[in-house]
Amino acid sequence: MNDSKIPAWVNIIVLPLINILFAFAFSAIIFIAVDVNPIEAAQTMISGALGYQEGIGYTFYYATNFIFTGLAVAVAFSAGLFNIGGEGQAYIGGLGVGLVCLGLDHTLPFWAILPITMFASMAFGALWAFIPAYLQAYRGSHIVITTIMFNFIASSLMVYLMVNVLNQEGQMAPVSRVFESSAVLPGFHEIVGWFGFSFSESPMNLSFLIALVCCVLVWLLLWRTRWGYAIRAMGASPSAAEYGGINRKRLIIIVMLISGALSGLLSLNEVQGYGQQLKLGFVAGYGFTGIAVCLIGRNHPFGIILASVLFGILYQGGAELSFDFPNIDREMIQVVQALVVLFSGALSLMLVRPTERLFVYLDAKKQSKNQLAAEA
Repeated sequence: MNDSKIPAWVNIIVLPLINILFAFAFSAIIFIAVDVNPIEAAQTMISGALGYQEGIGYTFYYATNFIFTGLAVAVAFSAGLFNIGGEGQAYIGGLGVGLVCLGLDHTLPFWAILPITMFASMAFGALWAFIPAYLQAYRGSHIVITTIMFNFIASSLMVYLMVNVLNQEGQMAPVSRVFESSAVLPGFHEIVGWFGFSFSESPMNLSFLIALVCCVLVWLLLWRTRWGYAIRAMGASPSAAEYGGINRKRLIIIVMLISGALSGLLSLNEVQGYGQQLKLGFVAGYGFTGIAVCLIGRNHPFGIILASVLFGILYQGGAELSFDFPNIDREMIQVVQALVVLFSGALSLMLVRPTERLFVYLDAKKQSKNQLAAEA
């Protein structure tokens, strides 16, 4: 496949949109089978996710998590690495954020705590990605296997720490104490209030803006720096990259550290923003969903933003849908999400070759027309 035959905007926006429409068409069949009007179901999902301010806030709260994990997968995938360890890296990143907040929220103001929590989330996430990266680069272990294993190790480690070390004394629930207000990320409704606007209260917070900044930085890294060129060169052809003087082992380490750091930033949204305390299970599958987001977004930060908003709509709109229609439960919403992943991920190349042939035909026709005009 040669992507240069297709304009970038078609590959990043149009083809994923068509794949999503296919997924929704098959979802409509499922809704009809349970005696639900698919048009009414779609209207409910859209209005529940985007029809009022609180719903919009929840949609972009979910999207924030998907942006972080989608970017993490994209950076690794650009280098030919399939990082499935976003769950564990985000989990351990949350441990770093929680330790900083618990240790400093009584002594430092917010403006001083935020840079420390950002560094802690990235450092802890990168550290958890370092060992699989080292094993891949210097021991030949497959990155998919080791990152999956480290997801389970992270989960077990967090269970031990939350039950035996970080839980509140006399409290049965495995949660830490609630952070002081000086350590909590301001909500989006508070941020717009500083500028004289109003917005309904929701979990959406400052981390959404941080996620957008990360999108810009990842774009600059991959397409405007020498490192980015080396990363994409290694992803396209590892042997050619090594022949060109790129240190493949060192680059694997660097790429996985960046990927782990991006996954760790998810914890800003979940631990320092929404949860305001450290607890078990806050990752909730966002790391795995980030893989689908990356595939749908065609490994491009702008596409990842669109795909993240789409999944935010599916999460928030799906909750509204299962509430309004008794025939639809949460598992059916997961089926819709799975169809989106199927058509946009596993079948993402289904329309590429026909589109390539179409653009080759149109280009040849245009050249022929220009040649006839020149001869006339």
